[in-house]
Amino acid sequence: VIDTGIGIPQEDLNKIFMPFVQLDSSHARKYEGTGLGLALSKELVELHGGSIWVESETGKGSTFTFKLPVCK
Repeated sequence: VIDTGIGIPQEDLNKIFMPFVQLDSSHARKYEGTGLGLALSKELVELHGGSIWVESETGKGSTFTFKLPVCK
């Protein structure tokens, strides 16, 4: 999944898949959410033997990629 949003600062990339973590937790934050979507996605991907990661550049957007093993 690729977006052209606000991006994620490099120092916050290690937090992005943690449950209930929101990078902007201030009362005046602009973006909604519970902080569970990416944590659940990571859990589901890993339960299927896969991996998920993000690459991002502040001000340019993010790319979320996952891989799942193929069963024969």
